Parts: sequence; C-alpha cells; structure tokens
Amino acid sequence: MATLVAGLIDVFADAPLQGNPLAVVEGGEGLAEDTLRRIAAEFNQAETTFLLPSTRADWRLRSFTASGVEVSGAGHNALGAWLWLGERGKLGDLSEPRTFQQEIGDDVLPIVLGRRDGRVHGRMRQAPLRLGAKLETVDALAASLGLRVDDVVLHPPPRTAETGAAHLMVRVRDPATVDRCVANADALVAQLRPVGAEGCYVYAFDPARPSAAYARFFNPTIGLWEDAATGTAAGPLAAYLASEKFIAADASLVIEQGVRMGRRSLLHVQLTPEPDLSGAGVIVFTGELHV
Repeated sequence: MATLVAGLIDVFADAPLQGNPLAVVEGGEGLAEDTLRRIAAEFNQAETTFLLPSTRADWRLRSFTASGVEVSGAGHNALGAWLWLGERGKLGDLSEPRTFQQEIGDDVLPIVLGRRDGRVHGRMRQAPLRLGAKLETVDALAASLGLRVDDVVLHPPPRTAETGAAHLMVRVRDPATVDRCVANADALVAQLRPVGAEGCYVYAFDPARPSAAYARFFNPTIGLWEDAATGTAAGPLAAYLASEKFIAADASLVIEQGVRMGRRSLLHVQLTPEPDLSGAGVIVFTGELHV
C-alpha cells in the first residue's frame, strides 16, 4: 500500500470555498494508469492533478477528470498544483518572483510564482493561439444552449480556439443571457465535435466594464457539466478577441466565472502576445491518501 500526500485547493479564489476546487496528489509515478483514474474518481472533482518527476522540467503534471479523462492545457489544473507547492513551501523562497518549468503533455511551459501580501500568486504562460473552424450557422448552437438565435452575437463569430485545449468561444448578448443558458448535453456535444472543440465557453461583455468579461463553461464531451473557473478557456478567449481586433494585442482581460454555481472566480489574462494566466488559491484540505 502506498501513502501519498493529497488535498484540495480552491483556485482563482481569495477565500475558502470560492473559486474552482482542484484535488492535488503529490507523487503517483509508481501507480498504474488505472489507479490514477480511480483516484480522480474518488476525489470526484472537476480535475485531479498528480505532481510527478520530470526529465524535461521541474515537475510533470498529469490531470484527470472525475470520469477518468486525461486533460491537457495549462489551466486551473496546472496553476492550482503550483500554488499548492508554493503554499506548502515546496518551492523555496518566493519573496521575489521565480520562474519554473512545467511539463504538461507534449509541452514544457514556464510559470512564474511569487509571494504577495502573504499569499502565493502564479502567472502562467500558455501556448500560442491556434484557431479552428467557425460555426457557419448558429440556430442549432443557440438551441443547444437554451437560447434564441438572436441571443448569439456574431462579432466575433463562434469559433474554436485553443492555447492548450480546444474550446468553442460563443459570445452572447449580455451577462444576463449567459446566466439564462440551460445547456442540453447531447445537443451541445453534437455542435462541439464537428468543429473539434472539447468544451463551450459562453461569454458576454458589460458596456460599463469593457476590460471584463462574464462567462460560463460547459464541457459535456468529457463529462464535466459546468466548471467554476477554466483557464484553458480564458486564455484562448483573450487571444481570440485580440486576433479579431476586438481588444488590443497587449490587453489585459478579467473574466468572472462560476457565479451561477455559487463559486465566483476571477481569472486574469495578460496578452504578451501569448496569454499569461494569473491568480492565487487557498488550500482547504491536506491529508494522506492510502492506495
């Protein structure tokens, strides 16, 4: 029987029980693939990240959903794991910002961590933007989200974008319309798969806050119904908006997510021009895992 350190951290949160919870497991390199998936099912969180040794970077990260699907991309699954390490003193002195390297799937990406006002903050570079197909018509998409056709805004048009994981970006009329979404899983999957998208990021802007977006994320293709904070969607959203000249190429964007779930999250994206995703987290549970 192996004994591993594990726990939960609320990512993109300023206080406990906000943000997006992430299960973190230190170790697991000697465990069978099926055991990693069963551990993720045991935690039953949106994602569980295993911190593993790497020959290419400081750490290798592997993340699984509760349904056992391995996910890539540098989102809350990666940022939360590094915040966990920093808050637990595993990264040494962070009084000045330090850069680390993380292996995620085929990519090795930098992350900068430092301590600010007594808390560890992370700033994580994502991969360059890759754009996929645009939806030619939005009638079926609107219906799959429980919306009217005229609720979907066509500037910029719904399109698959990725900086590590591919998601369909869908702008709607206003924040109230985002909240009105009632997605149908089967119908939404039928819209996502033909354009190579894993999840659907529904967002809107408030004219009074042009540098802030309001969003919800649905990912029925991997059994994740709604997510409270999705870094792998926030980064490509900002980069896609810049590619469409909707925001400046070096803009900063704050995305508010998780409100309807009672877990308000704030995701900060700075374009450099690749997206830099930043935030902090709160460890809410630490213990031992016996497998």
